[in-house]
Amino acid sequence: MEDLRVTGYNALLNPIYLQEEFPAQCGAYSEKTKDTVGKARQEAAAILRGEDDRLIVIVGPCSIHDVDAAKEYCNKLLPVKERLGGELLIVMRSYFEKPRTTVGWKGLINDPDINNGYNINKGLRVARKLLCELTDSGMPVAVELLDTISPQYLADLISWGAIGARTTESQLHRELASGVSFPVGFKNGTDGNVKIAIDAIGSAAAPHHFLGVTKSGMVSITHTSGNPDTHVILRGANSGPNYDAEHVAKAKENLEKAKLRPNVMID
Repeated sequence: MEDLRVTGYNALLNPIYLQEEFPAQCGAYSEKTKDTVGKARQEAAAILRGEDDRLIVIVGPCSIHDVDAAKEYCNKLLPVKERLGGELLIVMRSYFEKPRTTVGWKGLINDPDINNGYNINKGLRVARKLLCELTDSGMPVAVELLDTISPQYLADLISWGAIGARTTESQLHRELASGVSFPVGFKNGTDGNVKIAIDAIGSAAAPHHFLGVTKSGMVSITHTSGNPDTHVILRGANSGPNYDAEHVAKAKENLEKAKLRPNVMID
């Protein structure tokens, strides 16, 4: 007896087909996109390693629901990025998935038409096309990694990733972070627990072997080498904010005790 509570299945397009439809490294989005993504990844990693004294700033809407509005925002942010580039590495927040405490709209990928149609194939296409356009304009992008499959469709366009407060403690997300090709920030828990983010950093830095999906859509055993470019994000708690000097100092102290780089981002 199985699938007693499953009401149906729909075929999901393979990641490689979507990459061929909206290529990042050939065709219309060739060198500019590749340079934008790669340069921001390298600069973010250098900042986290103490080789660059600038600050990383992730700026943008809570989540993207309107493609035209996102592109307008990008066009207005680009000159700011250039003007402040000597002090800040600005990356545009381009979140397509929303974690929900209970239920609600789960984001542009899950329901792109915001009508409970759940046309996920369309959502993936819209998301990838937008990331191609943003990065082709010279704007690097940041994305929250909410599930472990969608990164195969978008990861080649991402310069920085976030693991949210509700998923930082998840082994699946720590494994995912260990294999992505860009820096990742782990948020403290909704209860304010920073230790789970510190534990996640240690876990993501290690090699892992887990169930995954290839670019061709085949279920696979995935092997990773570990991601050294990770950090804590202080995002507040149910009881209030945690971005004051005392909380920041405590987080840095606990990172150093764990023999990790004391990198902290304020959300």
